[in-house]
Amino acid sequence: MLQYLVILLSKDSVSYCHYDARFSDSNAVNSDKQTEWAENNLISKEDLKAGILFAMKENLNIQFVYPKKELPQDYKDIIHTIDHTDIRHISAKTNPAAKGSDQTEVLLQDTVWIADSIKEFTQSNLTDKKVAVIRCDKEELLSHFRKISCEETEISCEETAVPCEEIFGINEKTSLERINIVIKDIDTFTDSDFTEYKSVLSKISLALERIYKQGKFLQINILTDRIMLDKMNNCNAGDNNLTLAPDGRFYICPAFYYSGEEAVGDLQTGIDIKNPQLYRLEYAPLCRECDSYHCKRCVWLNKKTTLEVNTPSHEQCVVSHLERNASREFLLRTKIFDKEIKEIDYLDPFDVRKQW
Repeated sequence: MLQYLVILLSKDSVSYCHYDARFSDSNAVNSDKQTEWAENNLISKEDLKAGILFAMKENLNIQFVYPKKELPQDYKDIIHTIDHTDIRHISAKTNPAAKGSDQTEVLLQDTVWIADSIKEFTQSNLTDKKVAVIRCDKEELLSHFRKISCEETEISCEETAVPCEEIFGINEKTSLERINIVIKDIDTFTDSDFTEYKSVLSKISLALERIYKQGKFLQINILTDRIMLDKMNNCNAGDNNLTLAPDGRFYICPAFYYSGEEAVGDLQTGIDIKNPQLYRLEYAPLCRECDSYHCKRCVWLNKKTTLEVNTPSHEQCVVSHLERNASREFLLRTKIFDKEIKEIDYLDPFDVRKQW
């Protein structure tokens, strides 16, 4: 059932997932090119209004995805005619408030902040942000943790945990409540990468345990989400959310738009998804039996790697099961929740498909 509408405000809106936006924001560095940039990149005001009206009629929650550049004031005025969530680059300084608002210098609480690398994230001011997404490739993530000395042993947390400042620049002054880590090139993982990623998860686990003992509760998706879930909570693009792109057409998700996939409708004729059942969990034979509940189950990655939107790649499955197992170990060690994640002896559900 459709619940969310993602609206890309520009061809160069920030990416918040595995995909890379193919459009560049180099058009309008100078203020005198602002009009040219707006005309060439922004969704039209007519389509923006129509998209908002569509969401209102369908009772959908709206998520606006911003470009790095400042929007024209008339666009801000339209956006603030409806409750919404903002997805913005972490370098953005102020709330894109409506004209006449006295909150132009107040950062929104319901904003998801995007960093395009670990370095960019750690160099940002995090004291006034609640939810952040770190997009990085596997080599940046693995190399970042190679620099951190932390053995996976049975030694107590106080003796082995790395200072949280060494991982993501987090300290007691940070108001961050949640970090989502998105590995952009997850489909390129090798066996040696899997082994090293397991070590990365162990180091994050030990550091997070230290943070909890300091009285601060921080969620990190690849470690804590599975602990708090009792059923699948995936991206669900094509099922409970769709994307309205700057061309006025609907797409399964932003990645489908940026990769040149076929649209699934427009504002004039409505939504028309071919074989819509394939985007639902019950039609994913592996995923519906899986208990890596936190897995994104990215349908764009599925199609890219297996040519089927309802069939995940080996890499996506193994990574999510390594995270699942790390969550189990973290839960056993900290006992922060009164629940259990059962032990398993496989990393790819395809290997045990005959049991189902």
